Amino acid sequence: MNYIAVEVKHHVATVTLNRPDAMNAFHYDMLVELGNAAEELRTNADVRVVVITAAGEKAFSVGADLKERRGLTEQQVRRNVYKIGDVFNRIADLPQPTIAAINGYAFGGGMELLLACDFRVTSRDVKMGLTETSLAIIPGAGGTQRLPRIIGEAKALELILTARRFTGEEASGFGLITRLVDDASQVLDGAMELAHELLKNGPVAVQQAKFAIRQGMGVDIQTGLQIERKAYEVIIPTEDRVEALVAFAEKRAPAFKGK
Repeated sequence: MNYIAVEVKHHVATVTLNRPDAMNAFHYDMLVELGNAAEELRTNADVRVVVITAAGEKAFSVGADLKERRGLTEQQVRRNVYKIGDVFNRIADLPQPTIAAINGYAFGGGMELLLACDFRVTSRDVKMGLTETSLAIIPGAGGTQRLPRIIGEAKALELILTARRFTGEEASGFGLITRLVDDASQVLDGAMELAHELLKNGPVAVQQAKFAIRQGMGVDIQTGLQIERKAYEVIIPTEDRVEALVAFAEKRAPAFKGK
């Protein structure tokens, strides 16, 4: 069985978590597949946007597979914790914009996956949370670092230390959600609408803008400005930049090639 399904269509790669019988909980083999998928997408020039969603109606992912965890040695637990962190870092580092289409529960590692994405689309009543402290552990796949950077330290402390569960509508109020839809059946459509907005723009420019923002967030403003300048220099010799100028002069939509 494939635990991760990948489909590429019209420059959008849809990555589907495919363990609906286990509410898409992550066990080791599933993490290996997800990591391999991320590496393949990184170098696929045909892919300009990545959408991550899940099979089934109940859960995006409820996090680590606790049934598997009960049978693991301490060394195997360390292996799994390292693996999930490494895989989510690969997703966060993808050059393409990434969108999490959250179509059900997202707890623990499931929420950490959506935090690793650039954008998050969900419905009002979906439940999510970093619930690890209720299990006497902590978020170990980036949750303690990514959540405060997105919504601020004080609110992240509250949510992580209380292991509180909250709705998509509440998460939108925290500034965590990019787009909020009324019903779970609309989540994937909402993600695809956002994907197609991104596809209208120059692919190299989109990737370089993402790179400049991501790399610049952890440094001082002067270093960030240097990063931005270097990212701009990558764009100058591209065919797409010239095409945009020609299309503007001819009053037509540009035909970008990602070159």
